[in-house]
Amino acid sequence: MWSPGAVGTTAPGDHHNSSRPRRREPGHGRRVESATVMPTPDRRELAAVFAGGAVGALCRALLAEAYPAAATSWPWVTFTVNLVGAFLLGYFATRLQERLPLSSYRRPLLGTGLCGGLTTFSTMQVELLKMIDARHVGLALGYAAASVVGGYAAIHLATAMVRRVRVRA
Repeated sequence: MWSPGAVGTTAPGDHHNSSRPRRREPGHGRRVESATVMPTPDRRELAAVFAGGAVGALCRALLAEAYPAAATSWPWVTFTVNLVGAFLLGYFATRLQERLPLSSYRRPLLGTGLCGGLTTFSTMQVELLKMIDARHVGLALGYAAASVVGGYAAIHLATAMVRRVRVRA
C-alpha cells in the first residue's frame, strides 16, 4: 500500500515509463529550491541612511528636550517635526525622482535617513496614550486626526511645489 513518505513506492495515478519505483517529493513532483541567496548590502547606501538618520533623530531629540510637552497639552514639537518631515519627504521623493539625475545615495540619505530619523510615529503614539490616560480623549483624537491630515497635506503641497517648478533644457 502507498503512503506519502514511503520510499520505493509509486503514488496512485503516477504512471511513468521506468520500471523502477520513485518517491514523490513534496510539492507534487516539482523541484523545490531550498537555498536562498541574499543580496550583499551596499555599505555606502547603509552609511547614507545612518548619517541622515543620525542628523534627523538628533534634531528631533534636541527640539523635544528644549520644548517638552505635558500630557494635557498639544505636543507641538512632535507635531511640527512630523509635518516638516512629511513635507521634506514629499519634496525629496518628487524632486529626486522627477527632476534630478539618478543617484544611489540621495534618496537613502535624505528620504530614508533624514526624514525617517526626524519623524516619529512611535513618539506620537506614546503621546496619544498619555493624553488618553490623562482623560483628554478629545485632545488625543484631534492630535491624531490633525497629524494624519496635516501629513498628507504637507506631502501634497511639497509634491505640487516641485512639479510647478519649470525645468530649463
